[in-house]
Order: sequence, then C-alpha cells, then structure tokens
Amino acid sequence: MTAPAGASPAAAGAPVEVDHLVVAAATLDQGVAWCESTLGAVPGPGGRHALFGTHNRLLRIDSEAFPAAYLEIIAIDPDAPRPARPRWFGLDDSALKASLAAAGPRLLHVVVRAAQLDARLAALASAGVDAGIAIAASREKPQGQLRWRIAVRPDGALLHGGALPTLIEWAGVHPTRAMPPTPVRLAGLVLRGVPAAAVAALDLQRVRFAPLPGVAESGAADPSSQGPGALSATFDTPRGRVTLESP
Repeated sequence: MTAPAGASPAAAGAPVEVDHLVVAAATLDQGVAWCESTLGAVPGPGGRHALFGTHNRLLRIDSEAFPAAYLEIIAIDPDAPRPARPRWFGLDDSALKASLAAAGPRLLHVVVRAAQLDARLAALASAGVDAGIAIAASREKPQGQLRWRIAVRPDGALLHGGALPTLIEWAGVHPTRAMPPTPVRLAGLVLRGVPAAAVAALDLQRVRFAPLPGVAESGAADPSSQGPGALSATFDTPRGRVTLESP
C-alpha cells in the first residue's frame, strides 16, 4: 500500500505491519481448547499482565506475507486484583463478557507494530481518530523481560468493531524470537469499516480494507444485508484453511 497524496508525514514513513491477532476467551483454559480444536495447534506459554489484570497464551502464526506475527489468546486473570484502570481490548465490556461465556472464544482485534508509534498516533489524531495514548508495559518470562509501548484508550474501548488496530512498539527482542514454529500460518486479513483517513495514517501493509457489510459506498446502511463482521483472518492450518470472523 502506498501512502496517498496528501497523507500525513507519518503515513509516508516505515510501513506498519501486523504484530498479532487477539482472540478473547472467558477463561484461558477455554481459549487453549478452542485453539487446538479450531486451528489444530496448542498455544505455547504466555504470561501475566499486572497492569491490566489479564493473562495470555501465544501461538506463532508468521508467514511470508506476515513476518513475526503471532496469535494471542487473552482472558481476565481470576487471580489478579482488579486493575486501577479499564482493561485493554474492551475486556470489561459486559456484552463481550456475556458473548464469551455463551458462545466461546472469538477473534476480537488486531495489534500492529509501528516503529514511529507517537507519530502514528499523531497522524490518527489529525484524522479525527482517538486511538489512545502510549503507555509502557512489560511482563516477565523465563528468557527475560518483554518490554513494549502500546496505545490504549483511557476507557479501554476498541473502535470500529475492533477493526481499527491498536499500535504497539517493542523495545528489544520481539516475542516471536523465543516462540517455537507451528504449522499455523496467517494467510490473509481483512478489516472492515476503518475510516479512509485512518487507513492513510496507518499505511498498513498486506492487509485489505473494506466497507462494513451492508454499508454502501455512500455510507448508507442496508438493514437487509448480512455478511462478515469487522475482522476476517484466514489461516493455513493442519485442519485446512480456516477463516475466523469477528461478530
């Protein structure tokens, strides 16, 4: 994707790439079972996020098109104290909690890495999109500490049905360096309903943007139209080609 004429200076910088996909689960055990039954692979170890009261398991899904990409299965940590701020990825949302309890784990969101995180956030702000503020986060692992900066809104909410990516900037070694290879590969990603100005500000590579189902070019909704949700991710797996759709 080439930055269009008139795009912000940040959009003309280093391309933004998919870092990881987020699958939310009511419990981490349910998320692990879902991953094995759906993608044919058991996720590796993850860790705990003291700042947000969550924990995760990780699965490497990198491919030629999506290098250094992984899948994060995340859930509220029942052993962690309630954090002082809303949890990231909208995990405190009551409707999301009810959906996870009733229907099981689901594709929720995409996180993209940007070498110029602050510049990208400024470009999004100029486009009228409040993607949050950059905060420092970390977690411990046997090989050492992982450190990163990530943009989180004060309310923890996701925008545009989760299709507007969260931005992350890693400090030091990327987590995929310590993950074993797996037979699961990310083959494609479609994000629907992201405003055109935000698309230009992100300059996100190897991702297809599309209108939301039932929304015409004019922006008018057709209530009779049905289709996939805000995110679609396609994988090559031991179980064949699998496509995950967000609701």
